Amino acid sequence: MTSDASPSRRAVLGLAAAVPAALLATAAPASAATAVGGERLGLDGIQVRRLAGAPPLPRAAAGSWLVADCESGEILASYRAHHRLPPASTLKMLFADTVLPKFDKALKHRVTAADLVGIPEGSSLVGVEAGTSYTVDQLWHGVFLRSGNDAVHVLSAMNGGVPATVREMAAKAVDLQALDTHVVSPDGYDHPGQVSSAYDLSLFARHGLRNTDFRAYCATRTAEFPARGGKKFQIQNTDRLLGEYRGMIGVKNGYTTHAGNTFTGAATRDGRTLLVTVMHPVNGYDQVYKDTSALLDWGFRAAGRVTPVGTLVAPVSEGGRPRAAATPAPGPDAARSGSGGAGGSSSWPLFGAGGGLAALLAVGTVAVRNRRPRRTRKH
Repeated sequence: MTSDASPSRRAVLGLAAAVPAALLATAAPASAATAVGGERLGLDGIQVRRLAGAPPLPRAAAGSWLVADCESGEILASYRAHHRLPPASTLKMLFADTVLPKFDKALKHRVTAADLVGIPEGSSLVGVEAGTSYTVDQLWHGVFLRSGNDAVHVLSAMNGGVPATVREMAAKAVDLQALDTHVVSPDGYDHPGQVSSAYDLSLFARHGLRNTDFRAYCATRTAEFPARGGKKFQIQNTDRLLGEYRGMIGVKNGYTTHAGNTFTGAATRDGRTLLVTVMHPVNGYDQVYKDTSALLDWGFRAAGRVTPVGTLVAPVSEGGRPRAAATPAPGPDAARSGSGGAGGSSSWPLFGAGGGLAALLAVGTVAVRNRRPRRTRKH
């Protein structure tokens, strides 16, 4: 097991002081001219092109949302698709996109105390214990069903450590053209500067659902998980639409104190699969599921009655045309996510999708890595 060496606190603080204040100032969302997926996705307000007979859009009390056809990538409607907000555990979709293909499901790993170092205080946990052996399959059940940050950190340790995994996730985001996303940790916890968008989360889900194992994990409702002494206990999926919404197949929910509720859901009806991402509804936990259900209902009824307002682009590695969209610094909503603090050694630098600015902002993120977080329950 390897880990990257960390710079001294004095060196980090010295570098942080050199970052110009102008670079740390908040900036507006990506302009319409540079919006990945289409010009309209960079505009504020609801974007929809209804044809004759199209049903009216439901009211969604959320900070941003998006409805897309999973197969074609056509975006049927959106609201602030590129608005940057803390993603909470929906960022685990990118973690799975990056790490899941790398290990055989049957591979066993005996967890050590070092594997569990740096898990933020107040994290959601599946119950991984040092000294117990787990298969990769069981660890992924812990990630998808219980959003276990302990399972995420063990898989990250197997992948060469948290910093290496963060770098790989950032590179994967760039390949997927998820340019709104700044990765600070693999678990989605409330770290300063960790942001994504409804557009990017939809890219992560669409890419993941093409993987048979990813699709199976996010659709699993219950599983057996190892405990001490060879015993097992049952874990349940925290996605409240599984088994409740007709045709629901996943994908991932999330919650933190500062991110609020986030959710990307996929459902299939009559051979058509739709993706809906909802971020930061104003009315609490249930609202994210109500909004998702209503937008999915609308999407299925609106088939053939709307003109797409944009598209979920293909990965660069699969022939997608790279976008030159500049990624500005996170906006005010994203900045608030930092008040949760960075948990122990689990707060890591930003890499990749934000380019040079992200690298400079990373200095400040590393500098606060030893701050103690406020309690935040995360799913």
